Amino acid sequence: MSSMAPDIAQAPMLGDRSARAQTLSLVLILLLGAAIVLSLAVGASGTSLWQAVLGLFTGEEVGVRERIILMDIRLPRTVMGVLVGAALAVSGAVMQGLFRNPLADPGLVGVSAGAGFGAIVAIVLGGMLPAGIAAMFGSSLVPVAAFVGAWASMLLLYRVSTRRGRTSVATMLLAGIALAALMGAVQGVLIYMADDAQLRTLTFWGMGSIAGATWGKLLVATPLILLALAGAPFLARGLNALALGEAAAAHVGIPVQRLKNAAILMVALAVGSSVAVSGGIGFVGIVVPHLLRLLVGPDHRYLLLNSALLGAALLLCADVISRVIVAPAELPIGIVTATLGGPFFLWILLRQRGVLEM
Repeated sequence: MSSMAPDIAQAPMLGDRSARAQTLSLVLILLLGAAIVLSLAVGASGTSLWQAVLGLFTGEEVGVRERIILMDIRLPRTVMGVLVGAALAVSGAVMQGLFRNPLADPGLVGVSAGAGFGAIVAIVLGGMLPAGIAAMFGSSLVPVAAFVGAWASMLLLYRVSTRRGRTSVATMLLAGIALAALMGAVQGVLIYMADDAQLRTLTFWGMGSIAGATWGKLLVATPLILLALAGAPFLARGLNALALGEAAAAHVGIPVQRLKNAAILMVALAVGSSVAVSGGIGFVGIVVPHLLRLLVGPDHRYLLLNSALLGAALLLCADVISRVIVAPAELPIGIVTATLGGPFFLWILLRQRGVLEM
């Protein structure tokens, strides 16, 4: 029986779409490359990417202003967009595989709210910590608090919505709404306690933005996000088997409970770190995996990789739109992703109407 496990673990895949998935991966790599170039080239300052890059490689004189804009503003912003977009999309794909439903998303079921709650607690109350503890965490206090909040909310959500090995979609969504409402109420109290500087930070941060990207923030968030992304492919075979049901997955040798724990940890790590540095950016985690399932099927061996590529490209494109649509001002990127993702989510709800009515 154990020798059959690898084959059975791929049973949810209807037909061999490996070639199509691999071709799509190449296309998405090219798309991501184009999005990176576009992100580095576009901005309100009008700085020429080509002139700055040419100067770096040829030794020609490059203005200090151009060098600062390219290396200290646009480049960290682009790197953060790639990391956050990939983290949110892969987290959505993992959650949808874990809950076995395309409606699962970190932003819709309260995980992002939990991460945001942890981050807000750190921003508003961090100054009250003893000097020794504050010095121990340093600039990593907000990402750590966001990770703890995301992990706690994810674990609570799973416990509430799962009974006897079966996850109720309606309970999952309602629990997420209730959790987000509770977190929002407590956040309101903390915002009331915040001073003017903290209020400005929280207001813009709450709508989601990567405009404040710095190398310092990346130094803290990048290892955590990369750790989560690196661990995601190891969940692929288990998530494929889980599509058959928990009993069937366990029967073919998948350690189901260990898989659940690893998936919860991975999502909490990725979402918590992303929310800590970029604020609340919604719908990436539901739009990207669902669209890819329509294109190449539900095989997580390819779904997770392609989700990372498309999520990164999508967030960079949304960031470019946020820069130019009301230039020289900037829209929070969360507004752009919500505008794109809202109609898509309604379409998914219409397709899943029969499931939600159960």
